[in-house]
Amino acid sequence: MIPRPAPTDYSDYFSGYVARVPDGDVLQGLAEQGTRMAQLVRSAGEQKGDFAYADGKWSVKRLLLHIADGERMFCYRAMCVARGDQQELPSFDENAYAQNDGSASRTVASIVDEYESVRRATLTLFGGFDAAAWARRGRANGAPVTVASTPWIVLGHDLHHFSVLIERYGLVAP
Repeated sequence: MIPRPAPTDYSDYFSGYVARVPDGDVLQGLAEQGTRMAQLVRSAGEQKGDFAYADGKWSVKRLLLHIADGERMFCYRAMCVARGDQQELPSFDENAYAQNDGSASRTVASIVDEYESVRRATLTLFGGFDAAAWARRGRANGAPVTVASTPWIVLGHDLHHFSVLIERYGLVAP
């Protein structure tokens, strides 16, 4: 099991995400939450895919792609650090990514498939790390990051948006 990271293992920005994650096996949590998220969005159907709860807010499809894009970026950082890369890793502009994600012309089903594919790749990547890789530290976006904090950040980010989809978008939890 990967222990809960210390606050010094990641940017303060992610503390709310990490706090959302229940104690236990974080990799099992990622697998289970991936299934729950896919079921939640798939059950909303195509008719809800372009819904945004307010002007200027992202659609359901855009939000799910944001989760997948963030997960890819977090995993890229974890892979770099796990492999011993010591250079400062960059930030990413989530709004620029969202504006250029092509979600408006895609189906909910295709986006859910992409999300599930990303989650499988995440679990495969994490499953290949040994104890030395999990212990490595680096820097991303001007802040410390450990490989071992990454699954907690990924899961917390997903859990945050899962709640948003229920509370603000009106999706019904499976």
